[in-house]
Amino acid sequence: MEPERRAFLKSSFVATGGMAAMAAGGLSLVSPALAEASHSKLKHTAHYHLPANAETVHWGYFSKSLKPQVEIASGDFVTIETLTHQASDDAERMIDGDPGAESVYLWTKDKMGVSPRGAGPMDAKLGPGGGLGVHICTGPVAIRGAEPGDVLEVRILDVAPRPSANPKFKGLAFGSNAAAWWGYHYKDLITGDKPREVVTIYEVDATGNRDWARAVYSFRWPGVTDPFGVSHPTIDYPGLPVDHSKTKRNFEVLKGIRVPIRPHFGTMGLAPAESDKVNSIPPSYTGGNIDNWRIGKGATMYYPVAVPGAMFSVGDPHASQGDSELCGTAIECSLTGTFQFILHKKADLAGTSLEALDFPMIETSEDWVLSGFSYPNYLKDLGPEAQSAIFEKSSIDLAMRDAFRKMRQFLMHAKGLTEDEAISLMSIAVDFGITQVVDGNWGVHAIVKKAIFAERPV
Repeated sequence: MEPERRAFLKSSFVATGGMAAMAAGGLSLVSPALAEASHSKLKHTAHYHLPANAETVHWGYFSKSLKPQVEIASGDFVTIETLTHQASDDAERMIDGDPGAESVYLWTKDKMGVSPRGAGPMDAKLGPGGGLGVHICTGPVAIRGAEPGDVLEVRILDVAPRPSANPKFKGLAFGSNAAAWWGYHYKDLITGDKPREVVTIYEVDATGNRDWARAVYSFRWPGVTDPFGVSHPTIDYPGLPVDHSKTKRNFEVLKGIRVPIRPHFGTMGLAPAESDKVNSIPPSYTGGNIDNWRIGKGATMYYPVAVPGAMFSVGDPHASQGDSELCGTAIECSLTGTFQFILHKKADLAGTSLEALDFPMIETSEDWVLSGFSYPNYLKDLGPEAQSAIFEKSSIDLAMRDAFRKMRQFLMHAKGLTEDEAISLMSIAVDFGITQVVDGNWGVHAIVKKAIFAERPV
């Protein structure tokens, strides 16, 4: 292992049994008793590294049938590289000289580095997979002994930008924001040519010395003919190579604006059980494309396990995003994360806060964040045509209703409130926000401060 990984494994977090430390004092959903039960099953922990390349990623879908890239035990650590699916918007800055990115984005008239791109058929008109799912996901990681009914705890211990490999941009990383046809704004433009798609390229300090991003330039989507000869007048298939000799770049965009960075993973979760190949765009009960900027360093995710091995994948890395992801994407920027995986067995969950968990839940040092969707499990809720129907049926009203119901259940089950107490508390102390309105299955999140319960008996 590299020296920094050896140092990490010797850190006080690991040495003190980080799981029990986080659970102490009621700071975590994991009670001291559950922490002890899960910790007792741990053996020697290992640290793995999973690079992002054409052999380790799957593009645009989750699947319970994928071969695991690595199998780990509960308690193990994995450093995982992730690539943005928007890197070809500026290959010079985000692909060139990077062997992993070059292998993934390889596309000639005879070959694609990664195919299919999406959950659709191989002979789709737009290209293999049809673009029915756009995210480059690294994995899956299989957790030994994970079974349906268990809960997987995923701690995000570190997140760092992937530096540009081009010597011209040493010390920098870059990301792309696409104001695209699927954005909430697209049919509500008030100036200029309508409709239009505009891409903005942002620069991030890869050394970590600067905590803000700046816009470098923007350009109107020029229309692309891909290496297979298919025309793409809009951004309708992932990894389309943009030829900047055909664009007009505006280097005066957003002058004097500093965008605070919030590095996080837009798409992260487990394989669902309902279908073999599931479009990566709509989020669901096992996570996926939640697009909540709080899923970053220091956060912990809890997921219900739906298939043997859990089959964890991560992608859609973002340098920053606001609640709503309104125009279509965040600052899509390749990142590397370090994660620890803790498996909580179904037999140990009775009477705990995680006993009834059937949706992805975020925990930070200060908050619990519950994810509501238009359809909590759209794959089951919408029947055989769910993967197409979800894009026609989403609404904020439905997502708000789901977030309300989940928070009510959490406050009653995990915190012992009556229904009337829960409803009152939600109105005066719980913040509901729009997670995203661009991912098919729209999202509303509910945030409750841990400090509210400081004087309540555990």
